Amino acid sequence: MTSTLQRIIDFFSGCGGCNKRNRNERQDILNMNQDTACAPMPPQGVRLHIQDRYVVMDNGICQVTLSKPGGIVTGIRYNGIDNLLEVRNKETNRGYWDLHWNEIGGKGIFDVIQGTSFSVIVENEEQVELSFTRAWDPSLEGKYIPLNIDKRFIMLRGSSGFYSYAIYEHFKEWPGFELGETRITFKLRKEKFQYMAIADNRQRYMPFPDDRSTGRCQPLAYPEAVLFVNPMDQRLTGEVDDKYQYSCENKDLRVHGWICFDPPVGFWQITPSDEFRSGGPLKQNLTSHVGPTTLAMFLSAHYAGKYMVPRFEAGEPWKKVFGPVFIYLNSAAHGYDPLWLWEDAKIKMMVEVQSWPYSFPASEDFLNTEQRGNVNGRLLVQDRYISNDYLTASGAYVGLAPRGNAGSWQMESKNYQFWTKADQNGFFSIRNIRPGDYNLYAWVPGFIGDYRNEVVITISSGCNIEMGDIIYEPPRDGPTLWEIGIPDRSAAEFHVPDPDPKYINRLFVNHPDRFRQYGLWERYAELYPDGDLVYTIGASDYRKDWFFAQVVRKTSDNSYQGTTWQIKFKLDNVDQSGTYKLRVALASATLAELQVRVNDPNTNRPLFTTGLIGRDNAIARHGIHGIYMLYNVDIPGTRLVKGDNTIFLKQPRCNGPFQGFMYDYIRLEGPPTSC
Repeated sequence: MTSTLQRIIDFFSGCGGCNKRNRNERQDILNMNQDTACAPMPPQGVRLHIQDRYVVMDNGICQVTLSKPGGIVTGIRYNGIDNLLEVRNKETNRGYWDLHWNEIGGKGIFDVIQGTSFSVIVENEEQVELSFTRAWDPSLEGKYIPLNIDKRFIMLRGSSGFYSYAIYEHFKEWPGFELGETRITFKLRKEKFQYMAIADNRQRYMPFPDDRSTGRCQPLAYPEAVLFVNPMDQRLTGEVDDKYQYSCENKDLRVHGWICFDPPVGFWQITPSDEFRSGGPLKQNLTSHVGPTTLAMFLSAHYAGKYMVPRFEAGEPWKKVFGPVFIYLNSAAHGYDPLWLWEDAKIKMMVEVQSWPYSFPASEDFLNTEQRGNVNGRLLVQDRYISNDYLTASGAYVGLAPRGNAGSWQMESKNYQFWTKADQNGFFSIRNIRPGDYNLYAWVPGFIGDYRNEVVITISSGCNIEMGDIIYEPPRDGPTLWEIGIPDRSAAEFHVPDPDPKYINRLFVNHPDRFRQYGLWERYAELYPDGDLVYTIGASDYRKDWFFAQVVRKTSDNSYQGTTWQIKFKLDNVDQSGTYKLRVALASATLAELQVRVNDPNTNRPLFTTGLIGRDNAIARHGIHGIYMLYNVDIPGTRLVKGDNTIFLKQPRCNGPFQGFMYDYIRLEGPPTSC
């Protein structure tokens, strides 16, 4: 780390920039114009004001007002703005925890969580922690989710923002339910916060929420997507807006939010850990979107489908801590570039990540560092058709998750997961794991399949487990005859077409995430009007000639047809007595079926079929992957011939426009040989 960056981090971790002088000093450092050290006045202690219907936390930097006993954030005062939240909204529609649930077999219910009891957990000059609880009893059956919910809010001295977390608990005597989603939502003032930032290359001026109203927009294929026809800012005419265009993988979803330019103020949601989020590091979640709205997503079925929704049976006890997450506020003096607020927010995010697990939450259910354990080791790969030596699992994702089958972590949503990325030599260290029984899982970019260690790992407080070298043997029967794509659980390397000019989001023009443009599924029939995709090994280039998704074809009468793709290849010799292996790794599937036929597309029964699979909806949601699935197809040598061969990949399901697959990687292996 450079000394300049370290100096910036030290600056922001040491003070909150609570007055004009400090803000000026902070901006001077960010602009690297001088080496001024931070020497702020001692910050004011935290003060708590309890009123009849409200409670106010105030540390002299910001002031947060919550309803009492509901625990709804009704106001955030900062840097001369009396309320950062949308004052036109009802107080219950500004800053709140919510969830979507249903009784088993019942209809879904959306619930903004209102506390029924308020208490002060900690109150001193260094910290205030408040609790807003809602207890469940049998008289509430069918009306509220059978959970005890304890929402917590924390303000620290000198901190430019506040923290929130919650404890959900289900007792075994209570009825069962399904929990489809839970999150924190903040809705900001639309006349002030108009610039959104999610990543260095994903930020822009956003439309007003009014632009999504009748007369200003045209609805598209589903409610979240609209085309602006008469927006308040006419420069946005002809653009598409869809909140799913701004989704992000958990591993990259650390900080996002909004900038107000007058005065220059930033509102940022920082998530310092993934341990309480469902689905592991590749799970995609919503971030910020038109509203202006900022979300902290903890559990959702997005990009996964109903299989991600946890079902809790009667007789099943459960407790989980979601968060804390940090709402960070920053500001700049007039005359400085407000976009530096994003740089500041990233630095603050780094400080929060390094501070995890926090030492200050008062709930005994949130465990500090001393109550957790660590696991260390090295992951190696053994593939004798590539090398006789072990290969280093460079960049592998290694994690501890609840016990299950290989890859089950993708759909795990009830408990905690702890992940890290191995270094270039395959060494990994997973820190601050909550006590419990886990399996160790991994996947390695460049190799297919999932690793699962057979040994159950029991974490206890203070433990430091050394696993030594562990070996992953990815699926492999024989030598590679040909391959298509890169095994990385994504379809990003394949051909993603330009969008229809009528449906553009200008942010994603000439952008690495071009797959986030609307309507790309419709481009397939335009690019292949007279027949389906044909890919020839040795002549075709998957970057240009393999469409990123095998989708249905829309016909002239607005119905849909399934599609059949062909892979043509030559074999110089065929072992008629041997078995060849086709490996098909799918990056996504939505209400689809993969049928495999070899050299005869008209056989009544395919050589292999997956049956109906997948509900991740990544095609419609602008994701380049959903849930990873690997299929291994035995091809008898008698099905192949010397010379020209064709594998037919048919997707026959065609009830709607979004059914289909995204492929990750395809490989044909010859029969086993001695290496």
